[in-house]
Amino acid sequence: MTVDELRGEGIPKPWTYGVRYRTTFGELDAQGHVSNVVYLRWFEALRMQYLRDYGWPEYATRDGTPMVLRRNEVDYLKVINLSQDIIVTGRTTRVGTSSCVMEYAVWSNGLCATGAAVLVFLDNDNAKSAIPVALKANILERDLNPESDCCELPPKT
Repeated sequence: MTVDELRGEGIPKPWTYGVRYRTTFGELDAQGHVSNVVYLRWFEALRMQYLRDYGWPEYATRDGTPMVLRRNEVDYLKVINLSQDIIVTGRTTRVGTSSCVMEYAVWSNGLCATGAAVLVFLDNDNAKSAIPVALKANILERDLNPESDCCELPPKT
């Protein structure tokens, strides 16, 4: 989705990357709402598209630079039901030499869930490796550039 589309849906700055989705029957739990594990799948699907769009086309390919998740977390704020239109957003909030932190949000008539993940990049021997150069440059430009028109960075703590 474009930034204008996100703003049109009521999604505020600093979110500039998002995908639309409609929930399906197979995502429901025994109580009839979206299962908690599905949020992690949505975050993963967004992360794959995000990383490829941000300059890492070999992500999740046999010959690509390995990347693992060190941590995942989700805060569930509102119930999501069958056939509900949602928007999943993602952004990188911190970037280091071999790792970065991504934040996520799920929106449908307001904020429904938030999440975060720590991504660690590895070499073929499973030792920490530098984040791919093009990916890091795009993250710094698109998500962490205080001069960018698209983003309002959270205050430093």
